[in-house]
Amino acid sequence: QVALAESGGGLVQAGGSLRLSCAVTGHSLSFRTIAWFRQAAGEEREFVAALNWRGTNTSYADSVKGRFTISRDNAKNSVYLQMNSLKPGDTAVYYCAARLGSSLYTSSNQYEYWGQGTQVTVSS
Repeated sequence: QVALAESGGGLVQAGGSLRLSCAVTGHSLSFRTIAWFRQAAGEEREFVAALNWRGTNTSYADSVKGRFTISRDNAKNSVYLQMNSLKPGDTAVYYCAARLGSSLYTSSNQYEYWGQGTQVTVSS
């Protein structure tokens, strides 16, 4: 049984930081790519960042480049999203997603497994 579980969301003031975690259980070694997506109220789900499981290749949305960093700890089967210089526009539910292939797709329909999401709210 494969499962992804996000944690670390919360309320933060603009300019602050949060670190999201995604714990991967089950056949985690089969996953080649882990990504973060987010969905604001009334908006489409959008790509944030992706990382191959070896950590040698990353991809970021233009809106978060230079502010967010995706990383992983294979020993803990976990992936992280460090978010700095947060803006009110970053407010959304953040989802962890995984796919068996190695390409760092930015489209949500390329990811087979999803977590339940964690809310991030950035106040101005």
